[in-house]
Amino acid sequence: MTSEIQSGTMPHADHSFSTRGAYVTGGEEFTRDTNYIEDRITRNAAPGQQGEPGWPVEPGRYRLIAARACPWANRTVIVRRLLGLEDVISLGQPGPTHDARSWTFDLDPGGVDPVLGIERIQDAYFRRFPDYPRGITVPAIVEVPTGQVVTNNFPQITLDFSTEWTEYHRPGAPDLYPESLRQEIDTVNKRVFTEVNNGVYRCGFAGSQAAYDAAYQRLWTALDWLEQRLAGQRFLVGETITEADVRLFTTLVRFDAVYHGHFKCNRQKLSEMPALWGYARDLFQTPGFGDTIDFVQIKQHYYIVHEDINPTRIVPQGPELSGWLTDHGRERLGGRPFGDGTAPGPVHDGEEVAPGHGAH
Repeated sequence: MTSEIQSGTMPHADHSFSTRGAYVTGGEEFTRDTNYIEDRITRNAAPGQQGEPGWPVEPGRYRLIAARACPWANRTVIVRRLLGLEDVISLGQPGPTHDARSWTFDLDPGGVDPVLGIERIQDAYFRRFPDYPRGITVPAIVEVPTGQVVTNNFPQITLDFSTEWTEYHRPGAPDLYPESLRQEIDTVNKRVFTEVNNGVYRCGFAGSQAAYDAAYQRLWTALDWLEQRLAGQRFLVGETITEADVRLFTTLVRFDAVYHGHFKCNRQKLSEMPALWGYARDLFQTPGFGDTIDFVQIKQHYYIVHEDINPTRIVPQGPELSGWLTDHGRERLGGRPFGDGTAPGPVHDGEEVAPGHGAH
């Protein structure tokens, strides 16, 4: 989660339009607006919130807009790839920086998304909601024929990829949200979201020393819990990769590059926590995870867009990335990443991380 723009009346005294619908309350505590467009794309085409007839699962009808820089968007790209939905749901990728209005398609020829024909993702929001008052956020799913945003409810998007699009999963696709583990996955996800995914932002955008101190303690209490949990098991829940691993990974992979320094989460680096560092490398080296990570865009986003935190907009050169490819030794804990399934194949043409932007 990072990156989303306030288009309406939500206060943002810290200029935190750059976070996902987030602002600082009373100049102190970071608060995240979690009211999203809750429409879903389902097999039975559940009605939309505007009274539309519904959004049915249909190959080619929808486009996922997901910036590489944003951890919340990164989740959707990983799940889409793990499940093999690339030929079913197309992918548009805005560049790593934006202004107060919206993410832009500045990496595409002419600065225009080649499928939707728009320069800014806000155009898809306003096409459906002309006076849309909340954050212009990624990830978002857009209906291609109408150019209208369908949903930006990022936690539900990945769950629906797993449960509503099953007819179009690739052969060997993993079950990322198995029914027998859903209660435990949901419990773990809730704590990881509040204390870790959102916890780093709570530190970075704290408006007072007291708010920062409290946020810092909450974050490291949760990271210590995860360090202990992952010392004895390869994955967060069960013996295979699940939705829980995807949600934690996108924060961990940004930790040393951004959150440790930029957000003042600096008790330790990720690379100084043996279990979490081994776990993160294990996932990074698994097809579908590390091959979606663009460290250059990640750093550009945070250090350039967050001018309130980094007014010089200088992007740091480090950290050294080769450690991501070192042996993690996690196989000794058992578990099989894809269970009875298989790893995804090569990254689709046009979706590769640019040379020099990853850890390879």
